Amino acid sequence: MAPVLPLVLPLQPRIRLAQGLWLLSWLLALAGGLTLLCSGHLLVQLWHLGTFLAPSCPFAALPQVALAAGAVALGTGLVGAGASRASLDAAQYPPWRGVLGPLLVASTAGGGGLLVLALGLALALPGSLDIGLEEGLATALAHYKDTEVPGHCHAKRLLDELQLRYHCCGRHGYKDWFGIQWVSSRYLDPNDQDVVDRIQSNVEGLYLIDGVPFSCCNPHSPRPCLQSQLSDPHAHPVFDPRQPNLNLWDQGCHGVLLGQLQGLASTLGSMLAVTFVLQTLVLLGLRYLQTALEGLGGVINGEGETQGYLFPSGLKGMLKTAWLKGGVAHRPAPEEAPSLEAPPKEGLPEA
Repeated sequence: MAPVLPLVLPLQPRIRLAQGLWLLSWLLALAGGLTLLCSGHLLVQLWHLGTFLAPSCPFAALPQVALAAGAVALGTGLVGAGASRASLDAAQYPPWRGVLGPLLVASTAGGGGLLVLALGLALALPGSLDIGLEEGLATALAHYKDTEVPGHCHAKRLLDELQLRYHCCGRHGYKDWFGIQWVSSRYLDPNDQDVVDRIQSNVEGLYLIDGVPFSCCNPHSPRPCLQSQLSDPHAHPVFDPRQPNLNLWDQGCHGVLLGQLQGLASTLGSMLAVTFVLQTLVLLGLRYLQTALEGLGGVINGEGETQGYLFPSGLKGMLKTAWLKGGVAHRPAPEEAPSLEAPPKEGLPEA
């Protein structure tokens, strides 16, 4: 049966194919290395921001799979560069003849599968990031006051550092702090009538105020930070609560983190797409070069034309041949048929 996608390769096209593969392989190794850096950077960012992501958010699977795909692509690029360079020298290529075939199969199945999976995750998972940040930030704000509760004692410090570092306040804005109790009951005076009235006026018994933590304050504001009575237009002179950005960060942390993480995921997805194209070209080129050199005994400058191909026969023929070989190999040997010749009769004694 005829080979699949055959390609006739004379001497000069064979040499140009090997030289082009050497260049493409190094580009693949570079793309694999950049994919490793992008996925590693995103993984570190998620590790730092893990407190503000819901535990059920699957977004962390993207950099993990991309990290493995980048490592395989880097290895494939290095192998392709070594094999294509060795193919130009008849003395260096023989050691590659026995290992190039299995390496191509492993790179196609393993590396290609990981790249396809990573590309699918890059397209599907950024949507789950919105919900994961929504739930994670809501939980972090609710535990801001629990500085002495085991498991949540670092929530205040982490959230303050987040707001100061990313110049954000609350989940979607500074008014998110008005709807939760962010001051620990330990620091409330039970004899203060204002405290008692606020707690009794809330159906859940929470102490709610129209104020924000210090980390919401904008240090670039020309006036001292205003943290309390932010909804009262008469509480502070020359202050308009309709323009809080003059004193507080005007962005919510949800939008800031979502934009940053989705930007990193978009960059990683672009690198994965480039790596996938380069790896496909390198693997196809190596397969054609390998099959072409097998027809010449591993010598690239052998005389005459040779033919490169993807498979030696059609897929149906390959499966049929493998099935027949397997059937013959496992078919039990026929048992010897019993002899049809009757045994000789014993002579009867004479009377």
